[in-house]
Order: sequence, then C-alpha cells, then structure tokens
Amino acid sequence: MIFVGEGALLWRAVQHTVDRDIPVDLVCGPEPIGAVSATRPDVPFLATSDVNTVAAELAASCTDGLVWSINNRMIFREPVLSTDLRILNIHHGPLPAYRGMPEVALVYAMLRGEREFAATLHRVDQGIDTGTRLAVERYPIGMDDPYHVVLRRGLQSCHRLFERCLPALVTDPDWPGVTEETDCAAGVRDSGYFGRSALTRLHEHRGNPEFARATDLGFLAGYLPELAAALG
Repeated sequence: MIFVGEGALLWRAVQHTVDRDIPVDLVCGPEPIGAVSATRPDVPFLATSDVNTVAAELAASCTDGLVWSINNRMIFREPVLSTDLRILNIHHGPLPAYRGMPEVALVYAMLRGEREFAATLHRVDQGIDTGTRLAVERYPIGMDDPYHVVLRRGLQSCHRLFERCLPALVTDPDWPGVTEETDCAAGVRDSGYFGRSALTRLHEHRGNPEFARATDLGFLAGYLPELAAALG
C-alpha cells in the first residue's frame, strides 16, 4: 500500500494504517517541512514534485497494488496510469458536482447556499475527479457556519471516510464500493469544475449575501495562500 500526498491529513492516514499493522510500502510527495524522520521515521519516503516521474518506483514498491491519494495536488498521468496500480483518491467534495480544488469548491457551495457537503472516495482515471465513485461521507453545513469551521469539519469527514473504507480495501483490493451511497451522491446540481479560473472569479460574488461567511478563512488563511490572495 502506497500513499501519495502531503500534510497532516495524509500523515494521519498513514499513522492510522500503521497502527493497525497494515504494511505501508511507501509514502510519496513533496518534501515535508522539517526532517522526514520527524514525520514517520519507520516508513519509506520518496520526495517528488511530480508523481508521474516515479512510476517505476511506485510499481516496484507496491505489494498489494493499492495507491491512496490523500491531500494530493499532483495529477496522475502516464506512465503511472499505465501500471497495474489501483489508485484511489479521497476528494473533499461531492462528485461529480464539485470537482477540482476542494478549498475553492467549498466556497462556491456555501455561496450557493448548500446545506450539505461530502468527502468522496473514487478511483483515479484519465480525468480530474471523474473516476468511479466508491463511497461518500456526508456532513452538514450550518446556516451560520463560517468557512473555516466547515472546512475543518470536511477534513474530519475525509479521514472518517478513509478509516471506514480501509478495511474493505485491505480485504479486497478490487472492492467495488458502496453502490447505494454513490448513487445518492450523483450530485443534485450540474457537474462543475472549480479550478484556478473559478478562484480568480470569486471577487465577482462579493454582492452575494453569503460571501462574508463563505470566505471567512479565520486561522486557516495561512494554510490557504492562493485562496487568501484571491480574496485579498
């Protein structure tokens, strides 16, 4: 089992896996701030800014054919997608309605008055957040909740989704998912992609009565520099 990504959400998933005596073959991602040994000295780490350049290393290291993509900004392309690896991504957003940058998608969801959001586990394919959905973890958005509260709730939902699905995938790496959950998560709105172009258009929504609440980054502003800059 390999993990690709960065940050606290990734390493929390790695810790959860190791604590359950499930082998972690490799963690791959940008060099963590500080020494790798301070993060997980007992887990092999491969530093890269482009996962597609280390396809051979991933294929050679993986013992069960599973790759988890968690808090991962790198896009899987060839030659990784041509390997026999099954790549699973935990996306913070209900798919297919909210594809793209999760922190941006959440702002738009709140601007639209959504009262529910979700984390989605899906297979990675040639598109971006377009692969088969396997499971969903929904959570509420309160009418008065500021963005930073909702985002923290969403990150907790992402980890709960990982914890819930990990045993099924350890038992069966080809686990087909939870059909009734993913059918319900098809998205009540038309599919949308929220990338950097959506980020640059946020200023157009300043007249929305939900704008202040939906852009209240609070203490998370330092962790979301692109979003903070777009709102500045």
